[in-house]
Amino acid sequence: MASSPELSSSNGGRTQTTKTTTSQRNNPHYPTRTELVALALYPTLLLFGTLFSLLNPSARASPYDFVSQSHVQSGAAVPSYFARKDNLFNVFFVKRAWFWITVSFFGFLFSHPGYNNNVTGTRGENGTGRKIKAVVRWGLVTLWWVFVTQWFFGPAIVDRGFRVTGGKCQEAQGRVNAQVKADAMPGPVGSNVDVAGLKEFVTAAACKAAGGKWQGGHDISGHVFLLVLGSAFLVQEVGWVVARHYWRRSVRDERTVVMGDGAVKSAGTDLAADKRWDDYSPEMDEAREVRDVVTGGGLWDALGHGGKVVFVVVGLSAWMLLMTAIYFHTWFEKLTGLLVALMGLYFTYIVPRFVPALRGIVGLPGV
Repeated sequence: MASSPELSSSNGGRTQTTKTTTSQRNNPHYPTRTELVALALYPTLLLFGTLFSLLNPSARASPYDFVSQSHVQSGAAVPSYFARKDNLFNVFFVKRAWFWITVSFFGFLFSHPGYNNNVTGTRGENGTGRKIKAVVRWGLVTLWWVFVTQWFFGPAIVDRGFRVTGGKCQEAQGRVNAQVKADAMPGPVGSNVDVAGLKEFVTAAACKAAGGKWQGGHDISGHVFLLVLGSAFLVQEVGWVVARHYWRRSVRDERTVVMGDGAVKSAGTDLAADKRWDDYSPEMDEAREVRDVVTGGGLWDALGHGGKVVFVVVGLSAWMLLMTAIYFHTWFEKLTGLLVALMGLYFTYIVPRFVPALRGIVGLPGV
């Protein structure tokens, strides 16, 4: 922690020394302490779920299929309703999670008073300008979701990783083997079929559609990736807006940014109020009257209608993440799903803090 020089004064022959300290700024290359506390929820849920699956008698007694990455889905063998792939929460929420994440985000964006045009941001932008940058951030996170799970100039990153680590589709392999056998036979039975192309197509794009199953290779947990990426995105977008405009005095760990000249300054300092960036510390908020977008009410009221929907979506995401941790995938597949999600979040929310050009395009939530 940085400290200022000691100040000495003489009082009746006695020398009194006073040391003043200022709070250490957060490194703009890393999440703040507040963010780290929030992010710690994810590995905590995954660790708890993994340990629960090892210690719970029902989960331990249920046969586990490493090909489908789930417990056997038949009758009484399933240890819990949430271990079933056809449970309603999985079918209608997780399988459509990006829809719910997108709807709740835009609902908050266009309904919360923090984005009103009569509320000016730290950089003097009106609500419309900050909405545009929020949409750009949503676009970046959505693009990462598409790259990882849907398409990445061909097969998605999850599919490419599976194949690179030796994975294949059982259905595709059976058809390839049959074709190779047929090609070795004389006459019309042996036809010229692009065996390599068949294997590539079914493995990357249509294994499940062909009735096949993944086998071998490393299968990054798409559920963990999706639930972490989506919920953390919502927490970033909603949390900083609410914290800045309602409870800024209690937010003791402000984000910092690197300016064009290399100086590190607070992301939350209002130039009109504080005059100098270099003198900023979180204690300044104690001595300054903080703007309120609305008056009265507690946290629940401060979220607004859109924020309350986000709260429900984040809560369901956390619950289904825990269910995934207990009943689906190996610990390493869940870990890689978490890490891949954090990569996208780091680029969207941390990198702009130390890359001014990118920050000018995507902005920061609540600023």
